Amino acid sequence: MSLIDLSKQVALGIDIGGTNTKYGLVNHRGEILEKGSIKTDEYDRVEDFIDALYLKIEPLLKNHSGTQRQFDGIGVGAPNANYFTGTIEQAPNLPWKGVIHFTDLMTKKFGVRCKITNDANAAALGEMMFGAARGMKDFIMITLGTGVGSGIISNGSLIYGHDGFAGELGHTIVKPGGRKHWSTGSEGSLEAYASATGITITAKKMRAEFPDSMLNSYPEDQINSKVVYECAKKGDPTAIEVFRYTGQKLGEALANFVMFSSPEAILLFGGVIKAGDFIMKPAKLHMERNLLPIFRDKVKLVFSELDEADAAILGASALVWEK
Repeated sequence: MSLIDLSKQVALGIDIGGTNTKYGLVNHRGEILEKGSIKTDEYDRVEDFIDALYLKIEPLLKNHSGTQRQFDGIGVGAPNANYFTGTIEQAPNLPWKGVIHFTDLMTKKFGVRCKITNDANAAALGEMMFGAARGMKDFIMITLGTGVGSGIISNGSLIYGHDGFAGELGHTIVKPGGRKHWSTGSEGSLEAYASATGITITAKKMRAEFPDSMLNSYPEDQINSKVVYECAKKGDPTAIEVFRYTGQKLGEALANFVMFSSPEAILLFGGVIKAGDFIMKPAKLHMERNLLPIFRDKVKLVFSELDEADAAILGASALVWEK
């Protein structure tokens, strides 16, 4: 019996977003051999979307098939995706409503096995296989972008829960009775404060309280997390306070997450972390301050090592080789 040549194994990673879907053919070393994208929101029927995806990807697969490569399967990261059932369920930002039996449709079209999970879980797997979490068996991945996503790895495996939807740490409550979430309606969730959207809301509120703030030189509709960062770099006290407050809320939440699962590290990914020490110093301070002594100074806060443009594709492809 011959040994499997890992260097010849490839997987297709697909990241489905509300506007665009990115895909790439990835080898076992985390190198993207070819990649591309299509518009998600152009297709009202999921079947039409998969047909369009197939037309784009089939030539790519033919280029890397046969004796040269071994195509192992398809991994998909998508919002509201259920790993156990292979479905996408009630995703608010996708054009297809209800429960979509996505992996069944993909397997029927492509003729290979397909696995799916939510995008943050896929990011955690990608980090464990190709990024900063290589060699770690217990860590939490937090994605800080337009929203706040998360994936929890315990003893080398993703935590899915009994129904496939575990790990929605962005929707845990960090301030009871606090800010109302713009889509879920919950009050005081982490996402309402620590996401780029939450930072924008905080900045607009704080600049109204401090008329001398540099933030007031921008029109209301131009205020966003990038503008806050630019003002903070120029020394604007209000912009700095926006990040300090955001970091505090993030750190308080991270303390809860640490005491829940005792991870080796918390990995942070996404545009928000570009604020660097403005947000990370208060996050670390308030995390440690709220931990029991047995947990203090044990958990590293680590930035992702994956390229932001390719991380979702790599994470999705990692699903194929997940044990």
